[in-house]
Amino acid sequence: MINIDEKVKKNAKAMIDKNYASEHMNPKLVNLIKKTNITEEEAKQNLSSLQDTLSELNNCAKCPGLAKCPNHIKGYVYYPQKEESIVTFNYVACKKLKDYEAKIEERKSEHEILGARMKDIDITDKNRVSLIKWLKAFYDNYDVSKSCKGLYLHGSFGSGKTFLLAALLNELKIEKNINAEIIYFQDLLRELKDNFDLLASKVNYLCSVDILLIDDIGAEKVTDWSRDEILGTLLQARMNNKLTTFFTSNLTIDELEAHLALSKESSDHVKARRIIERIKQLTEDMELVSVNRRG
Repeated sequence: MINIDEKVKKNAKAMIDKNYASEHMNPKLVNLIKKTNITEEEAKQNLSSLQDTLSELNNCAKCPGLAKCPNHIKGYVYYPQKEESIVTFNYVACKKLKDYEAKIEERKSEHEILGARMKDIDITDKNRVSLIKWLKAFYDNYDVSKSCKGLYLHGSFGSGKTFLLAALLNELKIEKNINAEIIYFQDLLRELKDNFDLLASKVNYLCSVDILLIDDIGAEKVTDWSRDEILGTLLQARMNNKLTTFFTSNLTIDELEAHLALSKESSDHVKARRIIERIKQLTEDMELVSVNRRG
């Protein structure tokens, strides 16, 4: 005589196999299983949840925007994850939500930078001591009529490089009426590409402003135009006019040279070296390695 429990299990397995056989014809399901490294048996046991994932991914493909997101939790996708042979399902932020949150953080960062003052600098971090001393000495001794080298400040992501230099520049603008400008290099390139009518006036202004901070150099995609026509022209003019220039980067000066050598169009180490020599003429090199304050 067949045990009732065994019969129920056998019938349940047959039903699962049948459902899986019909659904397995769906190429999207096959791709999801392959992508998440789920075995056939695991897929059978989690078929209903995998179908929920496909439904939410389908919603994302026809996304009406975050406000009208039809998924169970707005901005999230119910997605499988496999760790050590255990399959779990979690709600993972979609690309639109991630982009939205990144923009919010960017606006917060911009607001902090615009309002940064030297009194706001955290002086308890021992990794910043030599840099803070440098900034204080620069502020005390800066004379717009004299040639003063800026900094090439590189180091770990989120360590506060931009905030520290922005605090110095804001202090000089407010207290000493110095004309200073901060540009995020990728944004500058995007702005100039979108509106070539601005190119001459914008570049001329940046070539002549008393103090210029070029933020996050090395994060941009290098082209011959951005390196030679924009950056090269800008640095040559500022070097000729002995104008103070600052840079922040996650790259060392040597890493930046390697980055600048490889553009989308070509490989040119001579032109990259020319840019680096101008940066060295304009700045002192300093490293800041500290905790990620953005976290």
